[in-house]
Amino acid sequence: MSMNAFLAARAGRSGHRYYRPGGASSLRNRVSTQDLHPSDFDFAASALIISRCPHPGLRVHTRSCPGGKERRMQVLVAIPVFNEARYVARVVADVRAQGHDVLVIDDGSTDDTPRILRGIGNIDVIRHPENRGYGQSLIDAFAYAADRGYDWIITIDCDDQHEPERIPDFVDRAAHDDVDIISGSRYMTDMPGSTDAPADRRTINRTITRLLNERLGLSLTDAFCGFKAYRASKVAALPLTVPGYAFPMQFWVQAVRHCLRICEVPVPLIYNDPTRHFGGILDDPDSRLNHYLDVFETEMARPSPCKKPRVRCGA
Repeated sequence: MSMNAFLAARAGRSGHRYYRPGGASSLRNRVSTQDLHPSDFDFAASALIISRCPHPGLRVHTRSCPGGKERRMQVLVAIPVFNEARYVARVVADVRAQGHDVLVIDDGSTDDTPRILRGIGNIDVIRHPENRGYGQSLIDAFAYAADRGYDWIITIDCDDQHEPERIPDFVDRAAHDDVDIISGSRYMTDMPGSTDAPADRRTINRTITRLLNERLGLSLTDAFCGFKAYRASKVAALPLTVPGYAFPMQFWVQAVRHCLRICEVPVPLIYNDPTRHFGGILDDPDSRLNHYLDVFETEMARPSPCKKPRVRCGA
């Protein structure tokens, strides 16, 4: 029996909902299944989206504006994970406490992360059948947010480096409605609770941040912070393709060249686990920096669709 026929045979039963990106179904046209596990299907090059609860409606953030009017924003918080069994349950719980819809992108975890996620209710999960990279997880999250009609998507890492209680800072800044990218900065100002970054990471961040500012006309203080808020419709329209940790190098170039408006908000610098690593040759700082530079120069060589970038940093 084909996968589509199997799903159709199970349709109509309440339970988890599965979505195959790029397939015949879409986020607006799903089938319901009962107690299925990602291993039930071989999706090859496709990701698997598991919706763990019926969505009665998108949660919204309301903010008073001049003139007494209110603007309603639909906000999704996305958490990319890979082998995060140690942290994922607590991080998801802390993020859910902020009152927004939650999407977890499980990038092919081989530890206990998938089992833990199956036991958490009221979240959506994108499950990659194999590890595809941090950048691909974000690209999938952007597409998901735009397709579901969210106004903003906030990304937060699952490695105990970001504080979910800072999410309202991003939501409040987004409510001003004058920027498209709100990037967390760990170096914008000294904040209580900050720790020291590993020397190689701080050096590479400083080098790349200076490069981006000089070549793109930006005023960034932190090129690599994963704690960000994005206007969903804008970021989903970017032709992003870099799947790995060099994703920010392509992202910043495209953000400027597509005239997106950018600002930063301060967040604490937290490194609680100095043993965490990138994997492979990226564990070597020189190789990592050279890889970042190669991706940056490749993207810079592409034609720019925007003649006069409109960028606001530090607003």
